[in-house]
Amino acid sequence: MCRLFKFVIFDCDGTLVDSQHSIVAAMHKAYAAHGLEAPARTQLLSIVGLSLHEAFHVLGDGQSDYPIESLVAGYKAAFFALRKSGTHCDPLFPGARDVIAALSRRSDVLLGIATGKSRRGLEAVLNLHGLRDQFHIIKTADDAPSKPHPAMVIDAMNEAGVTSGDTTVVGDTVFDMKMARDAGALGIGVAWGYHQPSALLQAGAAMVLDDFPSLMPALDQIWHR
Repeated sequence: MCRLFKFVIFDCDGTLVDSQHSIVAAMHKAYAAHGLEAPARTQLLSIVGLSLHEAFHVLGDGQSDYPIESLVAGYKAAFFALRKSGTHCDPLFPGARDVIAALSRRSDVLLGIATGKSRRGLEAVLNLHGLRDQFHIIKTADDAPSKPHPAMVIDAMNEAGVTSGDTTVVGDTVFDMKMARDAGALGIGVAWGYHQPSALLQAGAAMVLDDFPSLMPALDQIWHR
């Protein structure tokens, strides 16, 4: 008999970890290296979750001469330097560690991640917080098209051997919610990230949570419907 699992896929930046300071700092360094003024902080945070190429495409607003490739390279170099220097540490959001630990102890639950980060960047974050072994399946910007394309979730479900009806995506952006919706999965938005709750609901979130501890009862409610 096939064993049935509940599959919970987490976004990383803005959902598990508060990486806004590192992201904004690296963005400013990337733009400064090109002699360009960086977009406003709110605009920079609005594209968190997208792959870097897609993020700079959006920030460039369709300009044909926008230096996307070199900005991507500059951002990667700046982010790596900041991480190596130890001046920026992306903390877990309050309650994240306890909830991840509780879910990982359940024999009927699989945990995954779908993120716009590179695999190297994600591995660094997970190893920093000692969470790498908690997640069974990981999909990054290196594996699939950028969010909101549903490929990361679809590929993760196929790898896990679960259906969309048993899959929940937890994220803080409209890109996460649209990705979940288009993959046929349930999207749960979180209010502690970088997009407004109203935008998450409009993008298809079934609900928006105010804090991490609320996730456990929300999942139990969904799974017992």
